[in-house]
Amino acid sequence: MLFVAVFLSLIALANRYLWLRLVRDTRLPRRGSQVATVLIILFASSLPLLMLVWAGWSRTNAPYVNFVAFSWLGITFYLVMLLLAADAVRAGSWLVRRSQRPAARSGGPDAPAAPAEAETRRVFVARGVAGGALLAAGGIGAFGMRAALWDITTPETHVVLPRLPRALDGFSIALLTDIHIGPLLDGRFLRHLVEQTNALKPDMIVIGGDLVDGSVPQIGHHVAELRHMQSRYGTYFVTGNHEYYAGAGPWVEFLRSLGIHVLLNQRVEIGDAGASFDLVGLPDFHAGRVGAEEPQISKAIFGRDPERELIVLAHQPVQIQHAAIAGAGLQLSGHTHGGQLFPFGALTRLVQPYLAGLYRHTGTDTQIYVSRGSGFWGPPMRVLAPAEIALLRLSAG
Repeated sequence: MLFVAVFLSLIALANRYLWLRLVRDTRLPRRGSQVATVLIILFASSLPLLMLVWAGWSRTNAPYVNFVAFSWLGITFYLVMLLLAADAVRAGSWLVRRSQRPAARSGGPDAPAAPAEAETRRVFVARGVAGGALLAAGGIGAFGMRAALWDITTPETHVVLPRLPRALDGFSIALLTDIHIGPLLDGRFLRHLVEQTNALKPDMIVIGGDLVDGSVPQIGHHVAELRHMQSRYGTYFVTGNHEYYAGAGPWVEFLRSLGIHVLLNQRVEIGDAGASFDLVGLPDFHAGRVGAEEPQISKAIFGRDPERELIVLAHQPVQIQHAAIAGAGLQLSGHTHGGQLFPFGALTRLVQPYLAGLYRHTGTDTQIYVSRGSGFWGPPMRVLAPAEIALLRLSAG
């Protein structure tokens, strides 16, 4: 509840600031001012209203309201950032002029402008800044929507694992994370992901959590598209933090009914007799907060042969500490969205050790690949953090 209260307060403050800069300061004609004020109020209230009713609604009851509400959230972010930057420039310029202005004599060239002239200048500048910010934020939003909804990349990364059997050299893993089927994304989007993933012809598919934002009754029929995933060794899944917001227990059972292998502190052998490696799945840290089974790497690797290669599937990059203790050659994670909206990546790095791509964990032989995610959360936008279905091709050392 505290998070919701803070979130709604920030939305209110941001939209109040937008009204001041876009409506009050621009001195729009009365009719234009009224229309702009009503639009800002409607856009600002759409997301809080959606949050209040989403728990009791089917996703399909308000798809366009969902899209408008979450799109405005992203546009608001960039509008506020741009207008704050303009305010900072204007304030700096005013301070410089004031510090350089000599004591003005009445009527001299440096005398202050008349009130009417000064007001005209302020309105002109305010309208120029407002118009420029609206155009820039709209362009960023359009670019971000295309990157989030249509331009899903399929980067291929080669990973050397010394203990991988030679017979498995070239083994391919398709990694999907952070799809977030829910208020905005539905079965059509998931069907597109499935088709793209199958086209890669991976040996194995893994889903690294945050698949859903909603309950099984709400969106289960959309998620059922996952039954069409195709790979030689099957599809494996671990929970992310959003599964625990949505009811992880029912989702685990539902996914298993689709033929997906859900790994909760469990280990399986991938490959054939004489040529295989271990895959371990850890639940998200959030499990312990709701009374579910917490991540326990010692339980997951109990009794395994340490000479075999080990790959850990865990939602958050910070779980790399568990994988490193277990001597894993590779961890597969998501959670960060690669920042999703620039410059949020810098904030993400404050709480997660890795943002996106392949890394070697400091002081260990454990590598980690962090996906930027295949869907999105919140605004239907990705700015300088394109969505991806990652293909990891393993090679023996």
